Amino acid sequence: MATVLKIVAGALLLIVVAACLVVTIVPRFLDRIYYEGPESGHFDGARFFNPDGDDTMRMPGGRGRGGFLWRQLTGDDGRPEWPTSVPVRATKPAARVEGERMVATWIGHATVLVQTQGLNILTDPIYADRAGPFGLGPKRVAPPAIAFDDLPPIDLVLVSHNHYDHLDQAVLKRLWQRDHPRIVTSLGNDSVIAQTGAQATALDWGGRITVRPGVEVTVTRNHHWGSRWFTDRNRALWSSFVVRLPSGGNLFFAGDTGFGDGQWPSEAASLGPVRLALIPIGAFRFAPGQMSVGSHIGPAEAALVYQRLSASRGIPIHWGTFRLSYEGYDTPPRMLDAAMRCLGGSGFAGVPLGQPQEIAPATSPSSKTAMTREAMLRCLDTPAVRALR
Repeated sequence: MATVLKIVAGALLLIVVAACLVVTIVPRFLDRIYYEGPESGHFDGARFFNPDGDDTMRMPGGRGRGGFLWRQLTGDDGRPEWPTSVPVRATKPAARVEGERMVATWIGHATVLVQTQGLNILTDPIYADRAGPFGLGPKRVAPPAIAFDDLPPIDLVLVSHNHYDHLDQAVLKRLWQRDHPRIVTSLGNDSVIAQTGAQATALDWGGRITVRPGVEVTVTRNHHWGSRWFTDRNRALWSSFVVRLPSGGNLFFAGDTGFGDGQWPSEAASLGPVRLALIPIGAFRFAPGQMSVGSHIGPAEAALVYQRLSASRGIPIHWGTFRLSYEGYDTPPRMLDAAMRCLGGSGFAGVPLGQPQEIAPATSPSSKTAMTREAMLRCLDTPAVRALR
């Protein structure tokens, strides 16, 4: 009996020691110091933050974190059905598009191939089957619309932040080994990318780098957050980008973003006319009727971003590839159409995966007064929009 008690006591002691180790060691192990530098208006010396207010910490839908994660894993939240797979007609793009002509092909999620000025530009490339660590996370329902081996030689890669559905280490490694592209990202993400053997240039908001004469990338503000583990939240910065081109207008890539103060699109527009804007519209609904969350704009706010950019053409991204939220599969583009009617504008509508889009040169920006978010939501308060799940 005494022996049994000793064994039980020893086992309990081991459990207590293990629990203490988990509490004290594991969080530090999972934490990462991706960046060290001076404090700034969006870095407190340890972590980055949104200077226009941090509303990205609240759980989407306003309920508890544990319940949210369980509902996401089980799908037990009354969400609309999604297709398990979406047929995609894959395409093989041209090797190069020279001169002022611009061609853009949506590959899936936030991955777009933009070809112009003899450059091949790739945004947030993700070819993984699941958006998460260790083979976990949401499974993609639409395969990449350009097979990796059919990608032309990539010259420039833009990586907006370190979430798994935007920073895919495996494909960045393949791209680096094959093409050695210039990879541009925001502060701290170069550390994550370096784990693959690839090299990236990491810049703060407002930082710029010349890719070649006449072509310059500026890292610009947006409203989001970053993490790859549990305790490394906001150790690396998030961003949008402006690719300044010698003629025809600029390329704007919003990355992944909430609306925040709504001023950051105008900041990007101040760098020159926007020929093409790549703007997210999905993963905005985590409760019935919700129109946005702190870290993700929905179609209503995406239309406002498009207007504030004074963009000539827009392609909606970040929808229909991975199921990350509550809304129905095709709700984002349908709601975007309604939002654009509210603006009385055009040029920003869904495009098919894999279908190359000819992008005309930028035109003179509209002089219309920017619509407020409140006015947009009033305009969208119709039976047809309310019926969208």
